[in-house]
Amino acid sequence: MKFEVTILGSSSATPIYNRNPSAQALNINEKLYLIDCGEGTQQQMLKFDVRASRIEHIFISHLHGDHYLGLVGLLSSLHLNGRKKPLTLYCPELLKEIIDIQLKSSETELQYAVEYRFTDVGKAEVILENQDITVETIPLDHGIGCTGFLFREKKRLRKLIKEKIDEFNVPVQYYPALKKGADYVAPDGRVFENETLTIDSATPKSYVYCSDTLCNEKYFDQISNATLLYHEATFLNNMLERANETHHTTALQAGQIALKTHAKRLLIGHFSARYKTLNELLDEARSVFPDTELAVEGKIFAIE
Repeated sequence: MKFEVTILGSSSATPIYNRNPSAQALNINEKLYLIDCGEGTQQQMLKFDVRASRIEHIFISHLHGDHYLGLVGLLSSLHLNGRKKPLTLYCPELLKEIIDIQLKSSETELQYAVEYRFTDVGKAEVILENQDITVETIPLDHGIGCTGFLFREKKRLRKLIKEKIDEFNVPVQYYPALKKGADYVAPDGRVFENETLTIDSATPKSYVYCSDTLCNEKYFDQISNATLLYHEATFLNNMLERANETHHTTALQAGQIALKTHAKRLLIGHFSARYKTLNELLDEARSVFPDTELAVEGKIFAIE
């Protein structure tokens, strides 16, 4: 199953130095999920061949402009391009009021339904479940109400061992039960244990999106063992005081978080506009967590 993320924006606060504010497109089994929608996200989609019409779920972490100011434009473009199918928006409750007043002011009535699922910044909860994944909110500490998002694959059914199935002449009608873990009882009464005929499916993978947050351990348990952890790293650690004042994380802290939570890989982003180049941020995170990469715009990261 395809599980990958395309970086559309990796800047904090303002677009600068060829970096746009936060936005990511997650492809899970050829279904697209948009995470945050900063200014210029539509242009980034066009540039990096992400088809907005395929997006059915949008997740907004919080109401600082660099995470949602591209949203009304995107909704309007979908309307102008003839969208009919519904779109679900997972967001703080106040965002509905912001969108409604902008649509009202422009006398725009969308041709498609926007279904709202309001996030609760006070607790972690499952906000989406389908045949492929579950999505949980991650309560973060950013001064303003803010959540991250945990995308986790569902456990797949067991896989049949073709050679054993053929050897013991297992009828096709038994395959579904075998995949669910049942043993096979042959017509002559012999019992073949499930482990003889099947193998377990792969361990489910996970993608953790930690938006803007002060570094603390409140969310560490929930994000543990991530296949790919995206964590904001707005500043270098020599600006730790500024990071604490603004409820942000440094690159060094992001590396420490990945290490403490046993992440498989770390992706850092949400870089302050003060940094024209990003090598120092990468080096700082790698000093404690070597398997770290930069959330470079246009780059696709496989979650595997």
